[in-house]
Amino acid sequence: MFDFRRSHDCGALKKEDIGQSVTLSGWVHRRRDHGGVIFIDLRDRFGLTQLVIDPHTGEKLYAMANQLRQEWVISVKGKVIARQEGMSNPKMKTGDIEIDVNDLDILSKSKVPPFTIADENLNVNDELRLKYRYLDMRRGPILDNLILRHKTMMCVRKFMDNNQFVEVTTPLLGKSTPEGSRDYLVPSRIHPGHFYALPQSPQLFKQILMVGGLDRYFQIAPCLRDEDLRADRQPEFSQIDMEMSFATKEELFKLVEGLMHSIFKECRGLEIQTPFRHITHHDCLENYGTDKPDLRFGMSLKTIDDIAKHSTGTLFIEAIESGNTVKGFCVKGGADLSRKTLEDYVAFVNLLGVKGVAWMKRQGNELTTGVAKFFPVEQQAQLIERFDMQEGDLLLIVADEKSLTNKALDHLRRRIAKERNLIKPDHFEFLWVTEFPLFNWNAEEQRIESEHHPFTSPLFEDIHLLKTDPLKVRSLSYDLVLNGYELASGSQRIHNGDLQQTIFEQLKLTADEINQRFGFFIEALSYGTPPHLGAALGFDRIIMLLIGTDNIREVIAFPKTQKATDLMMEAPSDIPEKQLKELKLRILS
Repeated sequence: MFDFRRSHDCGALKKEDIGQSVTLSGWVHRRRDHGGVIFIDLRDRFGLTQLVIDPHTGEKLYAMANQLRQEWVISVKGKVIARQEGMSNPKMKTGDIEIDVNDLDILSKSKVPPFTIADENLNVNDELRLKYRYLDMRRGPILDNLILRHKTMMCVRKFMDNNQFVEVTTPLLGKSTPEGSRDYLVPSRIHPGHFYALPQSPQLFKQILMVGGLDRYFQIAPCLRDEDLRADRQPEFSQIDMEMSFATKEELFKLVEGLMHSIFKECRGLEIQTPFRHITHHDCLENYGTDKPDLRFGMSLKTIDDIAKHSTGTLFIEAIESGNTVKGFCVKGGADLSRKTLEDYVAFVNLLGVKGVAWMKRQGNELTTGVAKFFPVEQQAQLIERFDMQEGDLLLIVADEKSLTNKALDHLRRRIAKERNLIKPDHFEFLWVTEFPLFNWNAEEQRIESEHHPFTSPLFEDIHLLKTDPLKVRSLSYDLVLNGYELASGSQRIHNGDLQQTIFEQLKLTADEINQRFGFFIEALSYGTPPHLGAALGFDRIIMLLIGTDNIREVIAFPKTQKATDLMMEAPSDIPEKQLKELKLRILS
């Protein structure tokens, strides 16, 4: 039997190895016939090595080489020789050598692939790539991403261990508890009519570990949420989950910043600046229109209600009188934008729910074009000063309901930054967003609900507002934002029983509801709970940003589509009637 064990991988051999006898195994990447001499590029995950099979080597060997096709798996033996003068390939790690093959074995054959593995620039349909994920991996980038993912995991574990954290694996089969998204449910065969819930996060388990005295916990935890998907979201994802007892928010921030510094340094060779900037939730919305702002470029938002109310524009005056707002931002040098482009922006914000976007350009000491005619000279001067407008700058303004105005300007700001190439490669701007509201108002159900979860501690100086003005209460919660993506979320937890009861009362939870949803957890908290806090960092998003993509599927081995389907396995799928009967389930049409 042919011994296919490799002496070297396909990216290892150099000039120094010339004269060695070697064994290589891998996939046929390319096959070329030059005047009877057959050249094969042999590939494994480490690289490519060129093989040479000469007709004079032997009739049987040459006949075997002549039938090789792309993606066949072969093993060869031969001698390392130098490439002919002028034939070196500097783009290949092994570009100075080739293998003079003296023995070959075909280990397995391949059907013609649905797309060409060897063509790096081939534009392959996303659905086809997902259906044949194993072939897409062979093209290289996905494997590179998975290797970076592994390297990052090792970096995380090393850092957390050095900081006295203990990795604990928490259960996947648990109880359904409200955490903001729909649960994936698993029916129990042993307990018909009852269900497990797959974890949206290990939130309650990690808090119970603090009650148990573990002091410092972490894990790279699998999480599952049945929610609408987008480019940076998957139904299955991983998070770096951590919890600490007897620690302050400042200590946790320093720890997470140290972890980020280690990841970027060890896995990408990049230095990031610490400590990270802090901005309150309120100021994020005021200045950027979102609680996850991208800080890599300027164009911060300014409210101009005080100026717009003195304009002659009906749109602005009516907006202010009806309790809405007028806000905008300045695009440096934006006066070069064409009318067609500006009209495209109007259509863009229309899709986001606002009526439109108005514009003015600075020429000399005046604002011209667009809605400038509605602003007297005095108000124009105020606008120029507020937005620090220079000659040739553009001012964009939206007047509408506050949350819609913020949303429209946020999206427009990001779009313009991309179109005008304002974002430098490998530029990373981290930000801690603090003082989120403790509650938000559910207009559909006419009640308040937790902004994060009911175990988040209020800001201590706002506790007196809990019973009189709960929607003004700020929380001891925080998000870590990077380049416009929420990278982490966490909070100080409630460890005081009386305070926890007050929160439940504000949420209008009855004793039965509390017991049904959280009984086991409340029981645990009643046995002496240390002050504790924690955070969860989106592991897949970290990898996504490290490699510079905005598609999270590129960093997950077997991702789902935007409709939460696995095209390779054809899941979800029908379940045989026998299994349904075992689970005491029936499908309703």
